[in-house]
Parts: sequence; structure tokens; C-alpha cells
Amino acid sequence: MAASSNAADGPWPPLPYADWADTCHTLHLWTQVVGKVRLATTPWLNHSWQVPLYLSARGLTTGLVFVGERGVELEFDLIGRRLIVRTDGPSAEVALCPMSVADFYIRVTAALRAVGAPVAINAVPNELPDAIPFARDSAPRAFDADKAKRFWRALLQADRVLKHFRTGFLGKASPVHFFWGSFDLAVTRFSGRRAPPHPGGIPHLPDAVVREAYSHEVSSAGFWPGSPGAEEAMFYSYAYPEPAGFRDAPLSPPEARYDAALGEFVLPYEAVRGAADPDAVLLSFLSSTYAAAADRANWDREALECGLGEPGRPRPV
Repeated sequence: MAASSNAADGPWPPLPYADWADTCHTLHLWTQVVGKVRLATTPWLNHSWQVPLYLSARGLTTGLVFVGERGVELEFDLIGRRLIVRTDGPSAEVALCPMSVADFYIRVTAALRAVGAPVAINAVPNELPDAIPFARDSAPRAFDADKAKRFWRALLQADRVLKHFRTGFLGKASPVHFFWGSFDLAVTRFSGRRAPPHPGGIPHLPDAVVREAYSHEVSSAGFWPGSPGAEEAMFYSYAYPEPAGFRDAPLSPPEARYDAALGEFVLPYEAVRGAADPDAVLLSFLSSTYAAAADRANWDREALECGLGEPGRPRPV
């Protein structure tokens, strides 16, 4: 798919981190509040796959979760600038506008009560160094709805290409999903072999959770908007455990590199957005970094891989 425009309303919108850092941090914390509703109501699934949010046609959603026997969905409608709490009966809304995390938490809790689906959550952020409990985080927070919508549109394109990439793997692979703890969109392939215990040490995330998530050997890739200290939107790819020679593997496209501080391969979002064929550039990054992991860790690639899927055409066997 060729880049049609560099305009802010194009399919691959500009996403300079400095331009929306405050809104990014606010949305990160708000997604943690909503994500923890999913966490509190959903049985544990391997590698924390019960945790993430998912892209929707208007924003980010929990998908269907159950409060007791009742089906509930919470969706960030980033076009309509609202959080919607849906059930088979009543629904409720929370306007998305500048407010503190405490106010957002109170309003989400009230909305769940209003639809008859109250949920008690572990109301402390995960994977952030400044883990202020939601109810005590009363500082004013910026929120620019247009910039949040621009981020969602970038996620939408990343989601589309990552889903296409996922079709080329026969082995165990995760869905493409949005982790609200680390605030990134990710898809993971598995070799089928167990991995050594992860050392843990991620801020405000129990080591038991990390070790369960990385119980098996992986090649994982995704999209991340940046954060303080790494202030650039980027695609990434890493292996756990990292095999010998991984970081020195040949990469495509030329803008890709290994970032020693992050411990992963990265490709700036701008390199994809500005390309004549963004899909091809991103797929080349995903394929070359996966190959770096699979080849150097001696995955059984012939048994695990297949051609990329096509709409309406069964995989040839």
C-alpha cells in the first residue's frame, strides 16, 4: 500500500513523540484503568494473553469480558471522544477530555456501577516507575483528542500489517494485541521450546507474571509510540532468549538497527511512514528480524512457516 500523503489525515499520520507526549502519558494511564477491568474479570491465559486491549474500528476495546454471567465491553471511542461501557442492556459513557487519572478512575468505576457491572480492580499502574495509585493521582492531565486519534490511526495500520505478517507462521503465535502495561502493539512467534527463567525486574510487574509470559522461546515484534528517554515512535523486534550473533544479523531496510539500550532491533516509524511502499518496508523489517532470531536459535523453520495468507484463498497443503 503506497503512502498517499504526508498530511496529518493520511493513513500513516505523523507521530512525533514530543508533539503529544503529555497526551500519550495520559492515555497510557487511562488504558491501564480500563485494562485492569479486563484483567480482573478474565481467567489467566498463557503468556498474559487475557490482558490486552484490541484495535476497533473507532479506537481500542477490551472486547467481550464477563462480570459474573454478564457480558460487558469497554471501548475507547477515539473518534467520538468517549469511553463507552456496553452491556446487553444499559450502557454508559465517560467523556475523554483533560482530567486527572483519579477523576477518570472514579468515572469509569461509576459507569460500571451504572450498567450493573461493578468491578474491583488492582488500582495501581504496572510497568511504570512512578506508580501512583489511580485514586491518588489527582494532578491535572492533558488530553488532546485529535492527537490521540492520530495515534490510533497509526496503530490501525500497524495492526493491519502485523496481522498479515502473522499469517506466515504455522506454529504457535499470539494474536496481535495491545498491551496497556508497556503501551505497545505486539505479535509473538514461538519455537515450541521452553526458555530459561526470565530474570524479571520490570518495574511494578511481579516477576511471576514476567516468567510466565516468557516461559517459552520467542521472537516478538510490534509498534511502540516512544516514552521519556526513547522519544521516537518505532517498530521493534526482539528474541528471548537472545541467541548468539542475533544483534549482528543482516537487516532490512537500511534504517533498521540494533538498539543496545533497549535490547532489540528498531525501525523508526518515520522510515515506514515516508516510504513509497510502507507495507513492504515494514514486512521486510519483520521478516529479517524474525529470521535473525529463528536462524541463530536453530528453529525448525521448514515446519513452522508458510506463505503469507491471502483473502479467500485456503493455504495450500
